[in-house]
Amino acid sequence: RSLIAALALALPAAASAQELPARIKSAGKIVVATQPNYPPITFKDTATNTLTGLDIELGEAIGAELGVKIEWQETAFAQMLPSLQTGRVDMVMAGMSDNEARRETVDFVNYFASGAQFYTITALAASGIKTTDDLCGKSVGASRSTTWPAEMEKWSQANCVAKGKPAMTIVGTEGSVDARTQLKTQRLQAAVQGSETMPYFLKLEPNTYVPLGTPFTDVRAGIPFAKTAEGNQLRDAVKGALDRLKAKGGYDAIFAKYGLQSSALPAITVNAGK
Repeated sequence: RSLIAALALALPAAASAQELPARIKSAGKIVVATQPNYPPITFKDTATNTLTGLDIELGEAIGAELGVKIEWQETAFAQMLPSLQTGRVDMVMAGMSDNEARRETVDFVNYFASGAQFYTITALAASGIKTTDDLCGKSVGASRSTTWPAEMEKWSQANCVAKGKPAMTIVGTEGSVDARTQLKTQRLQAAVQGSETMPYFLKLEPNTYVPLGTPFTDVRAGIPFAKTAEGNQLRDAVKGALDRLKAKGGYDAIFAKYGLQSSALPAITVNAGK
């Protein structure tokens, strides 16, 4: 009887280990693409030049839960999905938006909520850009490798053009850092970045940025996986690991550490983006 009880206790751990694809289990590691230019989600600690952020801590926790190491591979955002398709990486943690177009080639395990947020700088806010209504006819930038420019176009059509106002001029930038740089030099009058990053920058550079309105999209960020037998198996293993981290409180503790409680999901989902 004690042997049966011992076996029953051992089963969950054994089942958890079996979830991983054989190649990954044998290698003892999951290769994960990231890009450390997206604080507080993923960035480099300036003192130590080491990767840090919510994605990094959550990724390491997933690895610990699955009994494997996480090997981070710094990858340009535009190359992340191609790298996944060619097998150079096993998954991606970069706050990537789960959307219909991307789901044609990958599956997502959704792990936080986001939204596109308009913002400007204090000097421009003082001189007339006080609400999102003031963005019509203005130059507004966002990273061209994201879905934000397309979402901004929809917003402009509905909130500017449909109301007889001039369309917003949408400028695709090299990334969110480039957008902030152009905004500070006033080549742009406003910019867009993920709502989950705004508290970090408001704290990092006090009296510099002014959020405009509330997020104009409702997005689920996800960890993408290749639509292959191995990818499906890894997807399910990672979702299981996140479910257990959520149940044990580790997931919520990491979000709280970065002041992102409002971005934490009540439950981990798959392909739940809009």
